[in-house]
Amino acid sequence: MDGRTILITGATDGLGRRLAVRLGTAGARVLLHGRSAERAEEVRAEILTAGGPEPSVVLADLADLRQVDRLADDVARLTERLDVLVNNAGVGFGRRGAARELSADGIELRFAVNYLAGYRLTRLLLPLLKASAPSRIVNVASAGQLPIDFADPMLEQQYDGISAYRRSKLAQIMFTFDLAEEVRDDGITVTSLHPATFMDTTMVREAGTGVASTVDEGADATLRLIDGPDVPTGSYFSGTREARASEQAYDAQARKQLRQLTDDLLTHG
Repeated sequence: MDGRTILITGATDGLGRRLAVRLGTAGARVLLHGRSAERAEEVRAEILTAGGPEPSVVLADLADLRQVDRLADDVARLTERLDVLVNNAGVGFGRRGAARELSADGIELRFAVNYLAGYRLTRLLLPLLKASAPSRIVNVASAGQLPIDFADPMLEQQYDGISAYRRSKLAQIMFTFDLAEEVRDDGITVTSLHPATFMDTTMVREAGTGVASTVDEGADATLRLIDGPDVPTGSYFSGTREARASEQAYDAQARKQLRQLTDDLLTHG
């Protein structure tokens, strides 16, 4: 990992924090994204104490697209190269019966944070990733996927947090497939994964679902896509094995509809 620069969104808790510490102590220069400067500083100190290179902290609330834009600017200011982008930050599915929430831009919150922010950030950082090739983009998705209803993509009619979460995760995978084809000749490997089931994270504990996996299991799977050999671009993994995502991800027309929806949301909110 020596000499490599890696941006991890959501690096102050759970899987993102574990990845940051493991990568930093392995010699990578880690760009730590979070919302809280205090929590980001804790991760930074942990890496430095373990003898890792000096990490950098970049703060942004991904529920606000203006802050996503600023985050991309901060990254470009801090580094001349970006070897890996890990889109890990996300909002969980919450407790049953919770009210529908909106982002700062008036977009359904889970779709906005879990998918749209990562899409926007990736697009803005593509020039840096291309200039740093061979480079990698890893989208942390989930096995919990649900087809997007394009007649009501923002779940305005029958809102359910679990459905919103699952649709946002499938959108991540659909984006992965599209982007992999787009940058195939640019030296960028684009993958997505379900790291592990119900890891012992704040998100899972708050949802009350019960813990089934360790954070290190999820980190092992994600690290394979970050640095492992023979990782096929445009792939989806469940843990450390290549897997098949929900069928809508392979539907070219559905992916086209998602691209149109994405462009509309980014343009009009």
